[in-house]
Amino acid sequence: MVINMGIINKIREEIKVIRERDPAIHSSMEVFLYPSFKVMMHYRVAHKLYGKRHYFLARWVSQRGVRKTGIEIHPGAQIGAGFFIDHGNGVIIGETAIVGNNVTLYQGVTLGGTGKEHGKRHPTIGDNVMISAGAKVLGSFTIGENSKIGAGSVVLEEVPPNSTVVGVPGRVVKRNNQMLPREEMDQIHLPDPVKEDIAALRYENSALTNKLIEIEQELKELKKEITIKE
Repeated sequence: MVINMGIINKIREEIKVIRERDPAIHSSMEVFLYPSFKVMMHYRVAHKLYGKRHYFLARWVSQRGVRKTGIEIHPGAQIGAGFFIDHGNGVIIGETAIVGNNVTLYQGVTLGGTGKEHGKRHPTIGDNVMISAGAKVLGSFTIGENSKIGAGSVVLEEVPPNSTVVGVPGRVVKRNNQMLPREEMDQIHLPDPVKEDIAALRYENSALTNKLIEIEQELKELKKEITIKE
């Protein structure tokens, strides 16, 4: 009975999380069809087996989850409460990754390492972080709590809390986010540093062009004055 209540509580938690973050869900029964729900059921079993050093069985259960969902979570990864993967196909979470509470990932996200080093080689993701579609977080460093990683970004170094990161390689373009990422779930309305740099270059180019026109006009007037004097 204790085991059954534990399972029921986990299912209730999954229903709550998915209904909170996915506007496409219309009924609680749909949760049983979600890849995120299916893979987390497999992960929890695999993680317990991994903790008891039943590595083959852990990977066997984990790989069954991969085949059903397209999401690969290593049994050794540590994942907190309120975790949600939207869509999910192509998501990879490495063995030494640590994921905090209320984290959201979108399809194609990788929490990976950078080579064949041993020990802690995957990222640590703080609470309330959102990592958008196709983003890659590679290496053993921390993504600070309440941060947002833009779609397609490649993050290779530590991110301070309450930050927004975009680009390849990823860089912080905004600090002190006002809303928690899981409250707004906004992947697209993010600062674009490349666009801002191009706009700045255009402004500077326009200013230089205008200055050259002024200089040319002054030279013409000087030539006229010299001609009249002669």
